[in-house]
Amino acid sequence: MRKWLPLVAICLGAFILLVDVTIVNVALPSMASDLHASFTSLQWVMDMYALALAALLLAAGSLADLFGHRRLYVIGLGVFALSSLAAALSPDATTLITARAVQGVGGAAMFATSAALVAASYQGRDRGTAFGVWGAVNGAAAALGPVLGGLLTEGLGWQAIFLVNLPIAVVAIALTLRVLPVGRRGTGRLDLPGALTFTVAAAALTYALIRGGEDGWTDTLTVSSFVLAAVAVVAFVVAELRSAHPMLDLSLLRRPTFSGLLGSAVLFQAGSFGALVYISLWLQNVLGLSPIRGGLALMPLAVASFVVAAAAGRHAHRFSPAVPVGVGMVLIGIGAGVLWQSVSAGSHASALFAGLAVIGAGVGLATPVLVSTAVDAVPAHRSGMAGGAVNTFRQLGMSLGIALFGSMFTARVREVTSHRGTVRAAYAAGLDRIFLASALAALAGAGLVFLTVRRSRVGETPQGAPSPDARDLAVRGG
Repeated sequence: MRKWLPLVAICLGAFILLVDVTIVNVALPSMASDLHASFTSLQWVMDMYALALAALLLAAGSLADLFGHRRLYVIGLGVFALSSLAAALSPDATTLITARAVQGVGGAAMFATSAALVAASYQGRDRGTAFGVWGAVNGAAAALGPVLGGLLTEGLGWQAIFLVNLPIAVVAIALTLRVLPVGRRGTGRLDLPGALTFTVAAAALTYALIRGGEDGWTDTLTVSSFVLAAVAVVAFVVAELRSAHPMLDLSLLRRPTFSGLLGSAVLFQAGSFGALVYISLWLQNVLGLSPIRGGLALMPLAVASFVVAAAAGRHAHRFSPAVPVGVGMVLIGIGAGVLWQSVSAGSHASALFAGLAVIGAGVGLATPVLVSTAVDAVPAHRSGMAGGAVNTFRQLGMSLGIALFGSMFTARVREVTSHRGTVRAAYAAGLDRIFLASALAALAGAGLVFLTVRRSRVGETPQGAPSPDARDLAVRGG
């Protein structure tokens, strides 16, 4: 049992940081009432956290490789706990949004290091099992967020969704310091130009996606943010090509396995979770469900994800990573297709169950292998970079999905209501568009995986830095 304590410490941090991506959804109306703020302004309570995560993940991974994964993970837990307390005590919306941004800083440090810590703590079949459980927690946490948010908000008030992080973070810190090895510090120095330019690029792109979904894609600030993101990407590439110690080794992008996984991570996250916000709106605003009942309606996704990930992780090392990741994304596409066919103006919450369960199975199958394959594709001393990169692209996929789906949803709802359609019919038509887009995104991601991810076996990279030949084999995936 003791050998699994490091995994418990890592999963505790992963759970609270990913739950907090979606836990605030059902609490926003209560926050708006208590803080005398508009519901629209408090959307940034959710969006600011996502923005900070996406912008800082890669920089956090680079810092972890330089100063030690355990060290940065513990710092991230501490920052996350303190900012959660500040969020719960916020007297106004501005303070709350600021606290959420700081939460995102701590979350980025935790997210960028957790996969590397799992890879460093386990080998062989144990590594497959560990990544399976870790992936199960990853997949289930975001889906459980609305359920926990509803329970805590209705029972104790919205402040409880932040206060619950404190005891979990304290236990995770104590356990981490006790059971996880200190690890070695990296050599070299921080790639400051790369960190700054990538952070600006990711922040500007995420902001543009969020604002575009709310204010339109031709809005001046939206367009300006896209331009800034493009300029920052060019500056980042130039900085990395000139750096002796690049934050992201761009030569890895020429390797089909690594670049394919990054692209599929975007489509995976958009297809899996991009629609959840709008499903929650339908459940509460149209069907009139309470936050708790609305959250429980999403449970098939969480349960299926957890069960499948925990079971599949034990056997993932037997297959090429293209199999679980690609098949998982196919299942996500099928599940979204089931939702596309089953939800209509006269539907109730039960119409979601079958489709969400199939999506959850796909998430559970793909998540552990998607991240572990990216970590295995680089030398051990750059595993933080790999984990940060794939999780950055996942977070960008979430932001992209929410923004694009929001634009599609709003346009379709307005179209139906302009023709005097009912609210139920308008929402159902909007969800119809989103489910179809989710299915297409997931199937496109599956195709990308099957085309680019070459045959290798998950978990074969030994603990510590591999030999050059072994490293090249892992990166090529064959």
